[in-house]
Amino acid sequence: MPNNAQKVHFVSLGCPKNRVDSEVMLGQLDNDYVLTDDANGADVIVVNTCSFIQSATEESVETILEMAQKKANANCQKLIVTGCMVQRYGQSLEGELPEVDFFLGTGEYHRFGDVLRSKAPTQRSFIDTPMYIHDEFAKRVPSWKSHSAYLKISEGCNHRCAFCIIPTLRGKLRSRTIPSLVTEAEQLVSQGVKELNLVSQDSTAYGRDLKNGSDLGALLRALTPIDGLEWVRLHYAYPIGLPESLLRAIAEEEKVCSYIDIPLQHASGNMLRRMRRGVTRAGQERILERIHSFIPDVAIRSTFIVGFPGETEEDFDVLKDFIQDQRFDRVGVFTYFQEDGTEAATMDQQVDDDIKQQRQAELMGLQAEISKEKNEAFIGKTVPLLVDGVSDDHEWVQVGRMATQAPEVDGQVYIENSDITNISAGDFVQVKITQAQEYDLAGVIVPEDTVET
Repeated sequence: MPNNAQKVHFVSLGCPKNRVDSEVMLGQLDNDYVLTDDANGADVIVVNTCSFIQSATEESVETILEMAQKKANANCQKLIVTGCMVQRYGQSLEGELPEVDFFLGTGEYHRFGDVLRSKAPTQRSFIDTPMYIHDEFAKRVPSWKSHSAYLKISEGCNHRCAFCIIPTLRGKLRSRTIPSLVTEAEQLVSQGVKELNLVSQDSTAYGRDLKNGSDLGALLRALTPIDGLEWVRLHYAYPIGLPESLLRAIAEEEKVCSYIDIPLQHASGNMLRRMRRGVTRAGQERILERIHSFIPDVAIRSTFIVGFPGETEEDFDVLKDFIQDQRFDRVGVFTYFQEDGTEAATMDQQVDDDIKQQRQAELMGLQAEISKEKNEAFIGKTVPLLVDGVSDDHEWVQVGRMATQAPEVDGQVYIENSDITNISAGDFVQVKITQAQEYDLAGVIVPEDTVET
């Protein structure tokens, strides 16, 4: 690295898919640049924004203004803003944020290296219909756990849910080929990754646009032979159209975690129609029954929206009944917000904010009881655990996850005797569960030779 290398400070906001984009942008840095955690000493500051919901947009704006202040107070020469907020608001941001030197939309992150090196800019904004998705030839710099990574299998979404801005922000479905994904996975594993989390906007639709027979089942079976890869986990599976090949691959392939993240959003027929979800409660129940028939031990994560326009107490009661009946392993609950540019934003019968908050708290309270009961069933059992490292809450305790616990969104297992054992992040250990709470577990490491097979 040259002594005069420019220091780059990078802030990545939002979802795992955004993180992958950030890592691909970091891969465009050459020897003239070096990353720094100190924004005050940076020559270049980059903010990769999120704009999926209003709170994410607000966080993005606050972060940009904070970084702009650091730029003004230090020696920073360039502030670059990328991602979903840029795609959403376009060139209007040039006037709103004069402190920013360059804006890159969600389909333009391959231009990052050129913009970074630009000396005499004649154009500040690069925003077009999103068409780009990186391939195996795009260098990617890991910015997260050394033993775990996200693998973005496709980009965009062809659905038109009434509440969602994603098709506007990310464009239409664009799947990567299986050989491309396998090559990138091999590259990640060669760097020490043991766990891959497959992400996209609509994973169920993977391969439909390629028209060559590619689907999730074929992709999973192509990934599992990679030496050194231990776990593969699926996220963001739209409920309609789950291929049988996927369910069989999860059931049959040892490296594929018995885990599906399937956002359902509601259960009331009235709400599902207004949301433009294309499915009924009975249809969702059949989908879930089909999943369980193929994978009896599957852990299912889902998300729901409360307070959508027109949601009555009767609709909410249907949703509560549905969650009580299904007893999901993991549930996230979001309150609806009127997102500009979506069909639902102009719907009548908007629900008061206090009612939304009450319903969210009630639903999460219901799920907490279900989750604790499910966790308590693990007490006394010995399970394999992937160690994530030292806990953020207890510096003398390490934490890990079971195959049915995804990083960042699910609970974890506190390893009670980890401070006297020689383990580190990325190790697999056998742990006997001794305690259970609503979302987290605790246990002790047991010797491999004492585990019954």
